[in-house]
Amino acid sequence: MARFDSKAELPAHTPGTPRGEERVKTSGREPGRRHPKIGRMARDSTSINPEARGPIDPRMPHIPPA
Repeated sequence: MARFDSKAELPAHTPGTPRGEERVKTSGREPGRRHPKIGRMARDSTSINPEARGPIDPRMPHIPPA
């Protein structure tokens, strides 16, 4: 197995840049992220526009991603 000659010059995380979960704690969730009847939606996992991408067939059940 080959070894790399170089080391990372820049850190993986820039100090002062908030992570996603930190932003939710300070600012709250984005509007439209909670549906009162369904609960979790595809947008929670993928950040897609759920109105534009519904089920292919209207008879399909609503199954949100894990």
